[in-house]
Amino acid sequence: MRAVIPFVFRHWLRQPYRAAFVLVGFLGSTVADLFMPVYSGQLVDALTLGPYNQAARHAALAAFGGIVALGLVSMILRLIGLQAIVPFTLQTMSDVAREAFMHIQRFSADWHANSFAGSSVRKITRGMWALDLLNNTILVSLLPSLTILVGSMILLGLHWSALGVVVAIGAAFYAAMTLIFSIRCIAPAARVSNAWDTKVGGTLADALTCNAVVKSFGAEAREDARLARTVNRWRMRLLRTWLRYNYAAMSQISLLLCLRASVIGGAVLLWMAGRASPGDVTYVLTSYYVIHAYLREVGMYINNLQRSVNDMEELVAIHDEPIGVVDVPDASPIAIEGGEIVFDDVTFRYGGDEVPLYDRLSVDIKAGERVGLVGRSGSGKTTFVKLVQRLYDISGGRILIDGQDIALATQQSLRSQIAVVQQEPILFHRSLAENIAYGRPGAGMAAIERAARLANAHEFILRLRRGYGTLVGERGVKLSGGERQRIALARAFLADAPVLILDEATSSLDSESEALIQEAMERLMKGRTSIVIAHRLSTVRSLDRILVFDRGVIAEQGTHAALTRWPGGIYRRLLESQATEFGRISAAG
Repeated sequence: MRAVIPFVFRHWLRQPYRAAFVLVGFLGSTVADLFMPVYSGQLVDALTLGPYNQAARHAALAAFGGIVALGLVSMILRLIGLQAIVPFTLQTMSDVAREAFMHIQRFSADWHANSFAGSSVRKITRGMWALDLLNNTILVSLLPSLTILVGSMILLGLHWSALGVVVAIGAAFYAAMTLIFSIRCIAPAARVSNAWDTKVGGTLADALTCNAVVKSFGAEAREDARLARTVNRWRMRLLRTWLRYNYAAMSQISLLLCLRASVIGGAVLLWMAGRASPGDVTYVLTSYYVIHAYLREVGMYINNLQRSVNDMEELVAIHDEPIGVVDVPDASPIAIEGGEIVFDDVTFRYGGDEVPLYDRLSVDIKAGERVGLVGRSGSGKTTFVKLVQRLYDISGGRILIDGQDIALATQQSLRSQIAVVQQEPILFHRSLAENIAYGRPGAGMAAIERAARLANAHEFILRLRRGYGTLVGERGVKLSGGERQRIALARAFLADAPVLILDEATSSLDSESEALIQEAMERLMKGRTSIVIAHRLSTVRSLDRILVFDRGVIAEQGTHAALTRWPGGIYRRLLESQATEFGRISAAG
């Protein structure tokens, strides 16, 4: 409650006029309903005087007119409230979902690596719809109900103070009991069941996105069983939550029965003592039944409020979680022309690691230079290019591009001028044209086709039935590995960025695709500062310089020819190891 309710109120304050119309509509309608029992009692008193009493006839007609007028006022005001709350709630839901997506998009690479995409989607959608329930519960139901309760107690107290006190004590005890049940009993169980609901979403997404692997191992039944175990645990947690709702409801009904007996019994005693007319008793009975209905619903509203708060907790936590890498307050766009990259005494450590991966690392990559990064797994190659993109903040030193500190630049301007072709290219489930144009959304078809030709992709695209309009499937699963790689290269060509990062773009491909991609890569690197992460050393032979990483240190650097002449050097050992492995594979073939 302490986190969710202030979060919701802050979003309400963004639409003050709509919020005002909602409150005026529903609270005004409630106040009109509040005076209905008063006119009902006056009508009964007038009727008891007989139809031939002129004063009684006027009083009856006045009471009847008051009832009709109050009904019309209540209906009009409620309609105003209903008309206002629809756009008010939809706008709030849109804002919350959009901002949660914005936060998740900007979380660190580590956060995304450790989170299920399906779970994140579930948190947003569940929280978004919970906001709809929360708005309706508070604005349409709970506030009007509390207005009726307080107003009815005041009016009853003005007539008979004893009855007003009985109702006030009963209502307060009822509300306290409901709150205790909701916060102490239901909320903890709901929080656990929501966590398992999120796990169900994550399990579903994990299996569905990896369906090709599931099919390749014939593991459908195994995944069915895995989901069944998660669903069973979710079901047991949710069963406990729903049973607690039932226990709370039975306790509320029992208390309402006691309150009904007290109020109606008190009204009858007042009549027997001659202190109340039939109209007064009618007023008490009508008021009580209004109070009873609202009290019964208040319990349901509080339960709904608690449920919606529980459903929103994970969404609010997303908004409250700090973004890993943020722009400095006075960050300005960076302008990259030549693309010279300088690591100046850079120190960097991952997460809670005590020992830094880089300790005062310094290296200079000249503008337009083509540099290869090689080394064993975990030596620091991938981290190097991630720091160039500022996917992480460094602990010490500076990273400069064209003499500009990237920590002082906006991340969007920096990354928009660095083209990245990953080892496993990821495509959106959109058309080929949209995927190619992702780095330059406003590009026309002529520019898209030119980029595809440069990437040796145009020919295979034309062979597809819908050509550039072909949808590629989730993560590009409809295309082969070589085709996905060429689309990624076309995307880099169209982006035309001055800095290029290639993460072993020819690994795991057939020889024909590798030749096409190698040719496209050579074409792409011309005139750009290029960093190539190489797992197969054959891809770096022609580069201007090779940096050999070993445990976060650049142990060797130079051209391919120079490095192969160093007896016992790391690069030479890696090259000989790969040559030996290739020889074994060739012999086995």
